[in-house]
Amino acid sequence: MELSEVVDFFDTYLRVNEFKEDAVNGLQVEGEEEVEKIVFCVDASMESFVRALEAEANMVFCHHGLIWGGIRRVDGILRKRLKFLLENELSLYSAHLPLDAHREVGNNACLLRLIEVEPEEPFGEYKGYKIGYAGYCDKEFEEILEVLEENFENIGYLKFGKDKVEKVAAISGRGAFAIDEAKRNNVDLLITGEMEHSAYHLAKDNEINVIFIGHYQSETLGLKKLVNLARSELGIEAEFIDIPTGL
Repeated sequence: MELSEVVDFFDTYLRVNEFKEDAVNGLQVEGEEEVEKIVFCVDASMESFVRALEAEANMVFCHHGLIWGGIRRVDGILRKRLKFLLENELSLYSAHLPLDAHREVGNNACLLRLIEVEPEEPFGEYKGYKIGYAGYCDKEFEEILEVLEENFENIGYLKFGKDKVEKVAAISGRGAFAIDEAKRNNVDLLITGEMEHSAYHLAKDNEINVIFIGHYQSETLGLKKLVNLARSELGIEAEFIDIPTGL
């Protein structure tokens, strides 16, 4: 399939043009005209690019791209990465907030569905956008924690709220900023990625539970869903490349 067709599909499906942020969403680097295989990964890094070539892919789709706030000059690590992509005709596509916020394949919607909660309400105000979701359930805190521990490594949590969880919200990545919003919206449990020092007293004073599954791990679910989408809707070979950071 032609690169332009692949780009148009993801641009439309993920509504990338609706999000104005520092990250450049959409095609960041143009490679070969025909896309034969796409690899999906969290970070645009040299390891991601090398492994894409090893997988015989000619397009990389990532959550954290190379271009943030524009390019002022090309030197250092940016030069090294761009040089590698261009010399090997590897296309690079990135979706940051569009992938967090998507109701079907978004990181946060997928995270809620993992614990069998339907994402019903947009949640988590960030730079003018609701990037997460909240949903309703009737579960014990320990029950939800057990499911997450079965799927992710090195989970941390702050248990300052109720044992019974009736409303849960998810914000992948660094989502502790939404603890106050969670309290205002009667959320019993916030699931996010990165554990931040400031979250401790925010959660304690608001009497709310927070589970941290790691920044990296929290942003893998949407990409894995996109692998299946690329195969079924585009008929293109695709795979997810796992490069965990432990963070």
